[in-house]
Amino acid sequence: MNLVTDREFDFHPRDFSRVRSLIYERAGISLHEGKQAMVYSRLSRRLRETGYTTFETYLKWLESGTSSQQEWQEFVNCLTTNLTSFFREEHHFHTLTEWLRHRGSQPTRIWCAAASTGEEPYSLAMTVADAWGLNAPVKILSSDIDTNVLATASRGVYDANSRGLNQQHLRNYFLRGKGANSGSIRVKPELARMVEFRPFNLMQTSWQLGDPFDIVFCRNVMIYFDAPTQRKVLERIHGVMKPKGLLFVGHSENFTESRDLFTLKGKTVYDKV
Repeated sequence: MNLVTDREFDFHPRDFSRVRSLIYERAGISLHEGKQAMVYSRLSRRLRETGYTTFETYLKWLESGTSSQQEWQEFVNCLTTNLTSFFREEHHFHTLTEWLRHRGSQPTRIWCAAASTGEEPYSLAMTVADAWGLNAPVKILSSDIDTNVLATASRGVYDANSRGLNQQHLRNYFLRGKGANSGSIRVKPELARMVEFRPFNLMQTSWQLGDPFDIVFCRNVMIYFDAPTQRKVLERIHGVMKPKGLLFVGHSENFTESRDLFTLKGKTVYDKV
């Protein structure tokens, strides 16, 4: 019996089970039973683009060793969720502002571990610029497992009516499009210089990310992991942070059981132990 009926492609319980295993192995994402329709909808695009007529044959090809690394990346891209906006969970940026003011302008490294389409790292950059100016000695490493959203982030072009931006942000940090680009905005080069984008999979065993970080934003990522994976990622994040560094997480994420790594400092903000 198909999980999804009256659709373009056959989609059986064994296909969904295989997808669950593969995305868990590749990206640590734990898909629950209610995600069948989402998986069908997103992966159907890959079947059309690769010419396969069933999920079974597509998945066999993916695992056969004859598919490319690029196809594996497309598989992962299809199954990641990218919901973001500028200054999402605004209280975090107030906390960051206070931290910056207390610290004083000095070299600082920030890691945005789920950059998505770029709104979050650019929000971090604007927060830094508001506190310390555009020439602040701050580097923001912005990573994501999804290469498609990173391409959008690197371009730095958004709708002028994007949620979360006020007139001061638009005036200070964006260029307005003209003519055919009317209605669009682009991040100013002097702000963009603060941000570096690169693909990164939190499941990688080797985390070569450079010098330790003062701040890590890893928000609304752990909700897609099971408890053992969450713990493993938290241990690795702990290992790339400076003593007393701050970890910002999503509003529905709680890591009080990992008190040996992080202690709760404020609303979904943790201190490295």
